[in-house]
Amino acid sequence: MNRQILSDKKAKPLKSLRFILKNRAGRDSSGTVSVRHRGHRSKRYYRVIDFKRDKKDIAATVLRIEKDPFRNSLIALIKYQDGELRYVLQSNGLKVGDKIINSEKAEIRNGNSLPLKNIPIGISVHNIELYPGQGGQIVRSAGGMASVIAKERGYVHLKLQSGEIRKFAENCWATVGQLGNVDHKEEIIGKAGRKIRMGIRPTVRGTAQNPRSHPHGGGEGRSGEGMHPKTPWGKPARGKRTRKNRRWSNFLIIQRRK
Repeated sequence: MNRQILSDKKAKPLKSLRFILKNRAGRDSSGTVSVRHRGHRSKRYYRVIDFKRDKKDIAATVLRIEKDPFRNSLIALIKYQDGELRYVLQSNGLKVGDKIINSEKAEIRNGNSLPLKNIPIGISVHNIELYPGQGGQIVRSAGGMASVIAKERGYVHLKLQSGEIRKFAENCWATVGQLGNVDHKEEIIGKAGRKIRMGIRPTVRGTAQNPRSHPHGGGEGRSGEGMHPKTPWGKPARGKRTRKNRRWSNFLIIQRRK
């Protein structure tokens, strides 16, 4: 049996679809830390994922399932009938040897990609476009899915896992099915060293810091926060709404997330 078509989560990525992604460890162009708790990680290859699924009406075969270090969902290496190889997100239940296709007339089956207007109500989808032609931008993490619940006046209503119900243009494309690696949330990291290798540095409690470093710091012995919770920069830490005023997209949200 050809080893290439075996499912192997530890298989080396294709050289043509990988590159080393520079790790800046949370620093901006001036070298200052702009995102805390990020550090140097183990060397890893970034896989070029086909989020657009823009190769239309050509069937593809799944060659193998791989683990991508840059995302928690699994990816599938597919080969189109014309010989082109691409990586796509793996739908739950998609196996080696399965056929998938991107088409407006595609069958409603796991892994197939088609416009939202052609997907029946009640079907689960993922890798959904926010704007037609831009490629899937939401519902891309392990076990993720959204449900088609209604259609009206050029829009399709989707219920997201957060509980939010949102309108999407009917010409936006999506992939049928739930994303794979559903048990990812049950994974136990095990030790601090693994977090470091993942590029995640330790987080120190504010109450354990010096008062010059954090508003919660200082005090004799162990002490509480002594105030409303604040960020290291003195802003409210919990409960403050941070969403900017976006009137251009507010009308698309039918029901806010729980």
